[in-house]
Amino acid sequence: MSASNTDPLAYEIAPPSIPCFPMDQWYVAALGWELKDQPLGRTLLNRPVVLFRTADGTVAALEDRCCHRALPLSNGTLEERGVRCGYHGLLFNSEGECLEIPGQEKIPSKARVPAYHVHEQDQIVWIWFGSETHPEPTCEPPVYDVHSSGKYLFDGDVYHYDAPYQLIHDNLMDLSHLGYVHLRTIGGNASIHMNAQMKVEDNGEMVRVVRHMPDSVPPPTYNAAYPFKGNVDRWQEIEFHISHLRIWTGAVDVNTEALDDPDRGGFHMRGFHGVTPETETTSHYFWTIATNPKSDPETVKAKVVEQTMLTFDEDKVVIEAQYRNMCRFGALPMIDIHVDAGANRARRIIEQLRRSIR
Repeated sequence: MSASNTDPLAYEIAPPSIPCFPMDQWYVAALGWELKDQPLGRTLLNRPVVLFRTADGTVAALEDRCCHRALPLSNGTLEERGVRCGYHGLLFNSEGECLEIPGQEKIPSKARVPAYHVHEQDQIVWIWFGSETHPEPTCEPPVYDVHSSGKYLFDGDVYHYDAPYQLIHDNLMDLSHLGYVHLRTIGGNASIHMNAQMKVEDNGEMVRVVRHMPDSVPPPTYNAAYPFKGNVDRWQEIEFHISHLRIWTGAVDVNTEALDDPDRGGFHMRGFHGVTPETETTSHYFWTIATNPKSDPETVKAKVVEQTMLTFDEDKVVIEAQYRNMCRFGALPMIDIHVDAGANRARRIIEQLRRSIR
């Protein structure tokens, strides 16, 4: 199904000889606070995985299938030494080795399940599946010190989408839709959004989109969270990486600070968006939102998180309806407009990476 009449491969499912997803990457598997006292089952890049914490708090990831009778290990329980299958009680450690078979002393050498590389950093859990060429990680997971610097308060959640993951990328790369989809929260004047000054650049691995909206009316969420005096100079900075996006939005009182000053003040919303394919047609969306309250910090944080969740609820409705309609109408061409520049560059990067893996 074509994304435009100039990019015919954009929405197609990969042929069998080409991986569906860029594999040699760290992908988001969970938010740290999801892993508590129960194993968590989740399908990531078509692989059923069980995630859990060991006794010392370290995160582990195994194939979600007991090697005895195939019950998902996520249906089991956690113990000090690992995860115990909920069918016949086989106990597996974080390396996938079977440590115990109740009622049987000898443990067969084949009694083990595959383990995956997983790493928790800045309260984000990353997983590496790799490829035949790079089964071991070739780099460290991304750092996201917005969560650990102490400068911001944040929270987040996980959404499941009945839509391909690149449609979520498209949505996040194009914030012009805010004026139409998010009128009650972070939207603002639709005309200003569509005509915002926009700069797009990429380096072959990352795409950066910067949009400025000077002298604009602050949207409802901004006014609810920050004591602006009137109109504001507003910015949107989007960084696309293969497995996640970082979006910094905010505003200052009009004509008070330069929008290209990295240390500018005012109201900030820093969003982390981990977009991980579940399958070719379904996705996981891990998000957090961080802000810098000027007063009454917990109340303001709660308001920003609540408003953000409302916007993502609205996005989910739009994206899933969009995909249903794409399936309904089939491979009809779609045009591009000026706001698609960032999303199209992101799609080209992913396509190049997919085709480079054999």
